[in-house]
Amino acid sequence: MEKINISYTATAINTGGRRGHVRTDDGMLDFDVAMPKEIGGPGGKTNPEQLFAAGYATCFGGTLAAIAKGVSLMDSEITVKVHTGESDKGGYALAVDIAVSIPKASSKSEAQELVEAAHAQCMYSKAVKGNIEVRVQAV
Repeated sequence: MEKINISYTATAINTGGRRGHVRTDDGMLDFDVAMPKEIGGPGGKTNPEQLFAAGYATCFGGTLAAIAKGVSLMDSEITVKVHTGESDKGGYALAVDIAVSIPKASSKSEAQELVEAAHAQCMYSKAVKGNIEVRVQAV
């Protein structure tokens, strides 16, 4: 397990689970959540999978910017899809697809190398490594 010297802590409080409310201690986030229609909920509100995708995409983008070393990320885009479904081991699990467009990369192979390097260093990627399937691809 990787040990850290804590420099920041985010705190979120949920009441009511997937059909409830979530807020952060600083008030920056404060909203109701609901299960998506696709898995039996009413939809119409955000859900944990969307929040995870948003956090992962943002973290991945920050890591990509830190390792790009001279490659312009202007017009780049990171799309993270978080999938949920029944696990072959029982219960439910997540899987992630990350597609990264880097139009200013000199080649598709350079873009793929950057994407793989970002995946190796991204905090979210490290956190889920060995726990869920994550596929990364330069597009």
